[in-house]
Amino acid sequence: MKKLRKFSAIFWDFDGVIKDSVGVKTHAFKKLFSNLDKVLVDKIISHHLDNSGISRFEKMPLYFKMANFNLNEKGIVEYLDRFSFLVEDEVIQSNWVPGAKEYLLKNYLKQDFYLVTATPQFEIEKILDALKISHVFKQVFGAPTKKNEAIRGVISALNIPPTDAVMIGDASADLQASMANNIDFILRKTDYNKSLQTSYLGPQILDFSCYLD
Repeated sequence: MKKLRKFSAIFWDFDGVIKDSVGVKTHAFKKLFSNLDKVLVDKIISHHLDNSGISRFEKMPLYFKMANFNLNEKGIVEYLDRFSFLVEDEVIQSNWVPGAKEYLLKNYLKQDFYLVTATPQFEIEKILDALKISHVFKQVFGAPTKKNEAIRGVISALNIPPTDAVMIGDASADLQASMANNIDFILRKTDYNKSLQTSYLGPQILDFSCYLD
């Protein structure tokens, strides 16, 4: 595998890659649907973890259907707002993935960093501002923009050779976005993606300490 600094463009996922915050959102889903039968809640959590790189805007309608919720637009917005309230501060306070912040701050003037995340645009912008790392990214793409579309748009607009770009993620959606754009992929291993660790045969890392030489 190339050293990370060999790539001119790096596409970063956020939860599970920059911040160890996947568990925060899992807890939020549990709390949001705590009034449901435990078996149903377990199914919702299982789906969430199997699709951790996918936006809540895509997940919520499915979960409402599973729970037989008949919500109007106002009710859907209220659930989404509650979820956002539950996660925002906890994501900010969650632990950094070791070496991630250091790598970003040390290299953002040497490489082009792009954030592609399933977190809603308005929410990720607030989080990045609170963490004081907004300036390290050339562009930030949150939901509803799809990850594969964001990567494709950047590569096309800037005429970046696919061999000069890499995606760092922790979910199948991240891998699929990289494959759709024919760029390299680095899997950040977590307790939530064991099956992906087994099926993906490419480079895998626990943290970014290996790149801080």
